[in-house]
Amino acid sequence: MHAIQVVLICFAVFAMSRTLLRYRRGLMRVLHLELWLLFWGGVLVVGMRPEVTDMLAKWLGVGRATDAAIYLALLLIFYLLFRSFAKIEDLDRQLTRVVRANALREMEEDLASDGEQELPRAT
Repeated sequence: MHAIQVVLICFAVFAMSRTLLRYRRGLMRVLHLELWLLFWGGVLVVGMRPEVTDMLAKWLGVGRATDAAIYLALLLIFYLLFRSFAKIEDLDRQLTRVVRANALREMEEDLASDGEQELPRAT
């Protein structure tokens, strides 16, 4: 067994444990748990049996196993980047709605408390 295999196996086990811990704390949905465990399980399999990447490369029609691993890793990275960007956009929209509603509520409270004062009119 080569050093890189030991590193892959150890890191995959560590990542799986962290994934399970996040799920138990309620910070992850079941679907995400399953996907991450599938991914890290694949890393574990590749660490123990590197020839699996040769079979994957042949199935994908790629010449070398390393190329197949890099292509798949890039696909995964870009997908996760897209998901992160979409989540940030959603959070930005939600934050805008909350801040807007809070500002309107505060303005209404200020107007109600200053009811006897007239607001200056634009001429």
